[in-house]
Parts: sequence; structure tokens; C-alpha cells
Amino acid sequence: MTTTTKYIFVTGGVTSSLGKGIIAASLAKLLQAQGYRTTIQKLDPYINVDPGTLNPYEHGECYVTDDGAETDLDLGHYERFLNVPTSQSNNVTTGRIYQSVIEKERRGEFLGKTVQVIPHITDEIKHRVQILGKSGDYDIVITEIGGTVGDIESLPYVEAVRQLKWDLGEDNAIVIHLTLVPYLSAAGELKTKPTQHSVKTLMESGVMADVLVCRTEHELPKDLRLKLARFCNVTEESVIQSIDASTIYDVPNLMLEEGLDKVVLKKLNLKSEIPDLTIWNQFLKRHKNPKGEVTIGLIGKYVELQDSYKSILEAFIHAGAENEVKVKVESIHSEHLTVESAAKKLAHLDGVLVAPGFGERGVEGKIEAVKFVREQNIPFLGICLGMQMAVIEFARNVLGMQLANSTEMDESTEFPVIDLMESQKSITDKGGTMRLGAWDCKLEEGSLAKKIYQTSNLKERHRHRYEFNNDFKAQIEAAGMKATGLNPDTGLVEIIEIPSNNWFVGVQYHPEYKSTVANPHPLFVAFVKAALNYKNNKNSVSMAQN
Repeated sequence: MTTTTKYIFVTGGVTSSLGKGIIAASLAKLLQAQGYRTTIQKLDPYINVDPGTLNPYEHGECYVTDDGAETDLDLGHYERFLNVPTSQSNNVTTGRIYQSVIEKERRGEFLGKTVQVIPHITDEIKHRVQILGKSGDYDIVITEIGGTVGDIESLPYVEAVRQLKWDLGEDNAIVIHLTLVPYLSAAGELKTKPTQHSVKTLMESGVMADVLVCRTEHELPKDLRLKLARFCNVTEESVIQSIDASTIYDVPNLMLEEGLDKVVLKKLNLKSEIPDLTIWNQFLKRHKNPKGEVTIGLIGKYVELQDSYKSILEAFIHAGAENEVKVKVESIHSEHLTVESAAKKLAHLDGVLVAPGFGERGVEGKIEAVKFVREQNIPFLGICLGMQMAVIEFARNVLGMQLANSTEMDESTEFPVIDLMESQKSITDKGGTMRLGAWDCKLEEGSLAKKIYQTSNLKERHRHRYEFNNDFKAQIEAAGMKATGLNPDTGLVEIIEIPSNNWFVGVQYHPEYKSTVANPHPLFVAFVKAALNYKNNKNSVSMAQN
């Protein structure tokens, strides 16, 4: 335990997408495993107030916290690695910074002074950076700065880091700079010049890197590390190799081998011990040594961009390890699914997940997928829009309401089995106005959900505007689809099941957000187990017939 909160800033250079979030999360895991109360926050340079209005093609998944913040997908990595919830304070954008400063100016808080980037914007950044540190809950706060050094939009953040290093003192704040050391196959050698230029750019802003983490496809030899140390003003032990890994979950162990945690703790004047990674490595062992395999179809409209469903894919990794199987996820574009193609694309699968989303594009394909798996009794999990599609499909094909729909897709539908939530009807702004964050759910006795969760009351995270229309609840339940999870205050249907099927569950919330390495989400664990049982039964029948 420390008496003063220590700050670690992670910056990036040369190119984006080098993995600052994974390095930050891996370092945090190593520090946490030594007893330090550690958290991570992300500073995003874009002017959007949050990623809630960003297209998944632009920015990948929008991750949601318990307190209803729509945040960058890196916060998902932070939670998955640390098993500690994040909050509104863990993600700050330029849009939010400027919005706050402008609101203060409008209220007259600057007493007539000209509002400028320095000191007003940088002071706001410094204030936001230190909120978590001043809470008293953490010994170490790691701050990842989005983008790359030299970007115009990143300059105020780098300046704020420069000032904070000065304000806090060298024992209390350090900078880790992540760069690329490319390999030129024609020359057969690794090149350090991009890293040198990146560090020089950082220094031009008045910030000296304390530790260099070098992304590379090949081992960094000792002479090259020495060269980088000499040219970049860091000690040789502070040049850390981050070689490409087969899975992001290998990175904490790779950073441990490189001594990143030791170097960081030494610079922060903190005691270093051997981290306890027992649970982490047990997970890794199960993940890397599966005893079987299941194939699950992921039906969505952003399937060509895997970051759009990042939390779902990671939840399958956690659940697969828990079941000691490899989960092979087969991405299927819902726009390409039709009555004719459904059997060809889905019949071989051991389970089907219909993904969340917004808008009408691809929804008919999702409905066809639900129809096929319901009739063939293939394990099904529908999340958010996926759950709503299951309700629509059931209303159309079991209740005979052929025009049943959601008012999101058809405002004048005769059978609006999914409708806009009452609380949403007067809202015109898009950003931050959905039903967001953790909400209560009470489970019905004897339900599959109760068996899975092993509790009657739970809280799960939401991100939606439309809901199950309770006007149709009695009819739908009479036909065999049961509402087995309800919000106790509003009566909102949170979970639907078809008990006559082997495993058919739809949830209005997003269980994937809460799945971590240490606590795989029970719904995903049960779904993967159901897929494995379905596969084994299918194989047994096939063998008996032969």
C-alpha cells in the first residue's frame, strides 16, 4: 500500500493500434497481483463526448459500465484483466473536456479571463486524470492516452502529462512510451529509427519517456536494446520487448519475463515482489489445452469487423476455458441469411448467438436464423436486439402474427411486440440517452435462468431504447415462450426462454460486458456447455445410425 497515489502514463508513437490498452492492462494485472490497488483510465482525443454515437465500423464496440457510461472498448480489456468494475471516471474524451470548460465559462467561473488551451483545457485534463487517484481507492492509476504523439488532437494531453510530471515529482509519475520496431524483410533487419523519431517528437513536447515498450515481430537483440537506450535517454533495462503473442492473455506473462513491473515499481520507488498469477495461469492452461471444440455461429451485421463484438468474442474465450473446450466462432452476416440459405449456413453449428445492434439492416436475416435454430432445437442465445428478434420470430411463426415487428423497424406495425420504452418517447438527443448501465432483474423460480445464475436477483448492464411490449406478454407466454426475468420496478422483460427447447434464452441486457478471466459470465458458460452437449448428442445419434 502506498501513501501517495502513483501515476503511470502510457503514450504511443509511430502508428495506432499497437496495443496500448493491452500493455496498460497487462502492467496493471502484474501490479494488482503484487497487492497494489490499481486502476486504468483512457483519455480519448476525439471530440465526440463519448463513443455512444459512433458507428461500430469507425470505433468498434461501445462498452458500457455499471454506472451507465458509454466508453471506449479498451475499458472492456481493463475489466477483463483486473476483474474490477470501471466507471464514468475511467474514460475521458476531448469532447467532454471542452464541454466542461465551456460550461464553466458560461457560468462565469473564469471571472472574465480569456479561456485558452493552456491553462484551462490542460487544467481540466489534469483534474480528470486525478479524480480516481484522489478517491483514496487506488495506489496506482494507469492512464492510457489514445492516438499517437504528434497528433494535433493529442497535444493538450501530452502537455497535461508534462505538467503533472512536474507537479507530482519524478517518484510519483512516469511515462511509458509504446512504439513499433518494424522488421524490413528485404534488408533482414529490425529498424530503430521510427522509435527514435517517436521519442524525439515526445521530447519536443517536453516529455521524456521513462520506459520504452517496443512492439516487434522478432526478438530484440542486446545490441539493439542498447542502441535504443542510448538514443532515447532511457536505461537499458527500461527497453522492454513486446513481441507478437498468440493471445492477448499471454501478454502479462511476457511483460513479467521482460521485467516491466520491476522497472516501473523501481522508478516509482515502490517495493517489487513476485506477482501471484495462479488464477490467471490456470485460465491460460485451460484455454491453451482444450479437450474438445464447439462451433458457434455469431449472427450480426458488423461481422467483418471483429472489434464490433469484442466483448462477446472474449466472453466465449472465458466460457470456453471454463468448459475446457475451444469455442470456434463462425461469423455470419445477417444480411446474407434467407429462408433458402439458413439451413446451409446454420445446420452444422453447435449453437447460435444472435448479436445486438441497431436499425433495420439485416434484421430479417436474424429472424430467419432464430426460426431455424428454434425449429431444429439448436442452442440459442439472443442478446439485446437478438432477444427482440426471437420475440418477433415467435410472434410471427407460432402465434400467426405475420406482420409482428418492432416499432424501431416499422412504426405502424399491427403487432408491435417490441416497442419504444415509455421513458424514451420524449427524447430527441441520441447521445447518452438510452437505458444505460446496471439494472435489477428478478428471476422466476424453476427457470433455466435461475438454474444458471444460482440466485434470484441480479444486476446486468443495458444499452437499448426498445423493449418487450407487455401488452402481448400473456399471448406469448400462453404459446410457450416464457418471460423468466423481470425488472422488479418497471416490469420490463429482461429474459425470455422457451422451456420446451433444450436451451433457448434471450436477454435484453449485455452479459458479455461483465465476463472476466477470473469470473467467466455464467450465461456464456452455460451456453457453451449446452452447445457441447448438443454436439455430443448429435454425434451419438449419428454413430448409432451408422
